[in-house]
Amino acid sequence: MRLFGRSKFTSVKVRKKDLPGGLWVKCPECSEIVYTHEIESDHGVCPKCAYHFPITSVERIKLLTEDGSFEEWDDNLISADPIQFNAQVSYVAKIAENRKKSGLKEAVVCGRAKIGTYAVALGVMEFKFLGGSMGSVVGEKVTRLIERAVSRGLPVIIVSASGGARMHEGLFSLMQMAKTSGALARLSEARLPFISVLTNPCTGGVMASFASLGDVIIAEPGALIGFAGPRVIRETTRENIPEGFQRSEFLLKHGLVDMIVHRKDLKASLVTLLGYMLPHEQPQSKSA
Repeated sequence: MRLFGRSKFTSVKVRKKDLPGGLWVKCPECSEIVYTHEIESDHGVCPKCAYHFPITSVERIKLLTEDGSFEEWDDNLISADPIQFNAQVSYVAKIAENRKKSGLKEAVVCGRAKIGTYAVALGVMEFKFLGGSMGSVVGEKVTRLIERAVSRGLPVIIVSASGGARMHEGLFSLMQMAKTSGALARLSEARLPFISVLTNPCTGGVMASFASLGDVIIAEPGALIGFAGPRVIRETTRENIPEGFQRSEFLLKHGLVDMIVHRKDLKASLVTLLGYMLPHEQPQSKSA
C-alpha cells in the first residue's frame, strides 16, 4: 500500500516573510496557536486541550499496527456510476478528484494486520475521500473484510469516519447497510469479536449500520456521532438539544458507547480487549 503525505491541518498565516508558512495551527477547540510539529508528534492531538484532529487512514494504520504487518485486501475495487449521477460536477469527475486528493481508490482501506501479538482483519475509513461516504465499493470491501475474517478465524476492527451513505449511488448505497450488517451477523455466529472505533465524525448510514454493531464500541474524545445532524433533529422535533448532544461523552453517559479512549492509548486498549475476547492461543489463520 502506498503511503502518502502527512495530515494537513488548518495553518495560521505567518506575517514575517522570512518565516515559512504552515509552522503553526490554530486549534478549533481551544483557539490556542500551536506548533504544527507538536500536533504531528502527538498523533494529531492538540497538546493544550487534547482536541483530536482528523488523521488519514494511512496514519491511523501506522498508529495501530505493527511495522510492516499490514497487508491490504481488495485494493483493486473501484466505483462505477450505477445511476448515471450528474449535478454541477458528475460522479465520475468527483471520484477522480477524490482519488487524486486522498491518494486512495476508495473511502475505506481494508486488510490483515497485527496489533500487538494478535492477527486482525482491519478496516479504516478515509474521511478525505468524499466525506468517508459508503457506496457500493465501500460496502463490498467491508463485507469482504468480515467474510475473510470468518473464514480465517480473525477478529474484526473497523475505524469509522463518515458522513453516511453516498447519495451519488442512490439505493445502491443504502443496500450496503443491510449487506454489512448481515456479514456481521455471520461473524457473531462464528463467535468472533467485532470492535468498532468511532472517530470524528461518524454519522448517517455508516453509524446506522456496521459502526453501531460492535461487541465493544470505542469512541475518540469529542467525536460527533449520530444518524442525522443536530440541526435536522432540532428542526424535526422542534425541541432544544441538550448541551454536548451527539458527542462521545454524551453517548457514553447514555449507553451507546462503551469506552472513550485517547488516541495515544487506543492501540494498547485494543490489545487489552483482544486479550479478553480471544482464546489464549489464537488459532493460526490461513493466508490471504
